[in-house]
Amino acid sequence: MGGYPLVYSLLNKSRTYTFDITVFQTPFYGSTRGYKEVYRLDVEGNSHEIVIQKVFRMFNVVDCIPNDYKGRFMSTGDILLIDQGRHGQYYYKLTSGGWEKINRIQVK
Repeated sequence: MGGYPLVYSLLNKSRTYTFDITVFQTPFYGSTRGYKEVYRLDVEGNSHEIVIQKVFRMFNVVDCIPNDYKGRFMSTGDILLIDQGRHGQYYYKLTSGGWEKINRIQVK
């Protein structure tokens, strides 16, 4: 029984994936139209929730922001596209209540 916790943790370890993430922002904070792609990157994680948290942190902590990023801090109204190729594309919009899954039609 001594090795059971180790075996259990190895069997239940979540698989890590690389997610293709695109950040969309409007030209001005608070705008609802004119979304443009401002950055694209790959993020590792085991779920959409994990990679969304990583991306939010990356673009809101000064020391984590990539040097070639030209957008503003991530804020309400910004949209993330998680492109999983043959497995689909998923859009999330930051609202005052957190990240909400949305339809692509809202990215205009």
